[in-house]
Amino acid sequence: MHMRFRIVSRISYAMAVMAVGFALASPGLHAAERKQVASKKQAASAVAKRTEAKSAQRASRKAAPAKATRMAARSARAPVRAAAAPARLSFGQLAGLHEVSDPLDLKSSVALVIDQDTKEVLLSKNDHAVLPIASLTKLMTGLIISEARLDMNESITITQDDVDTEKGSSSRLRVGATLTRGELLHLALMSSENRAAHALGRTFPGGMDAFVQRMNFKAKVLGMTDTRYVEPTGLSSSNQSSAHDLATLVNVAHADPLLRELSTSPSHEVAVGERVLQYNNTNRLVKSPAWDIGLQKTGYISEAGRCLVMQAEVAGRKLIMVFLDSAGKFSRLADAERVRSWVERLPSGGSALLPSGGRPRS
Repeated sequence: MHMRFRIVSRISYAMAVMAVGFALASPGLHAAERKQVASKKQAASAVAKRTEAKSAQRASRKAAPAKATRMAARSARAPVRAAAAPARLSFGQLAGLHEVSDPLDLKSSVALVIDQDTKEVLLSKNDHAVLPIASLTKLMTGLIISEARLDMNESITITQDDVDTEKGSSSRLRVGATLTRGELLHLALMSSENRAAHALGRTFPGGMDAFVQRMNFKAKVLGMTDTRYVEPTGLSSSNQSSAHDLATLVNVAHADPLLRELSTSPSHEVAVGERVLQYNNTNRLVKSPAWDIGLQKTGYISEAGRCLVMQAEVAGRKLIMVFLDSAGKFSRLADAERVRSWVERLPSGGSALLPSGGRPRS
């Protein structure tokens, strides 16, 4: 019995030792489990990140063509900007008139300066060339209207017929605007208003055809054999003349007080409905104290280049100046300034500067 007791005691002791060992081993076991779980979580997180990155790359690759497609679609919807068209050459440039030189180095391919009283030619360059004259046409338009002695207070309404279909130029005179004939004449001569000039011809007794016939008849009576008109504005390049013919026209027009006053007016306001429109002279020289201008008219279309005719007193001499096909926006005015400075330096009775026609540039 004593032996059985010892056996039982040893078994109990062994079981207690095992229990204590198990208890001591449990914290390490739990830590190992926790480490294993954490490691699994980190691995899962890394896998998730790699998966997310791959998904983003796939989405980016898919989005790139879509984005390109959207950009292409927007580009297709956007207005196409055409390349700037090359500048159209004037008739004078096509004819090589700018190759002719002159001592004043004028930028106009055609020039003529005449003493109005003596008819002496002081300067000439390609003066018999026949070229488009643009809005210099309106000087003849004004002469016809003035000589017809029409009622200048008669109201005239701008219609769709007066809208430019030749060059597509703009105008502040809207269809439906009503002005007097005198106001239309003023704007045509001073500001080169195309709709005003067209309305003057359209409302002439007999209509536009009768007006153009009168223009050409007047040119013939004045001996302007190089001149032809097809309409009253100058927008058509078929309106053509020579420097000598235009000098004749300037001389005759200068004798008309109305044309002198309206063409040299610096500015003018007109009331059109509820609007008041401010117009200025297309020739800024009329405002210059250095100039005494009795009559003037400017003109421009691409076929004609920049044009200018004037009657002006320089150094005590009454001069008629004609400049055609000038290259550059302000070059016709600069040419007039060159001529004025030259004439002021001329001795009394100075002779012509350049033989008619000039000479080719070297």
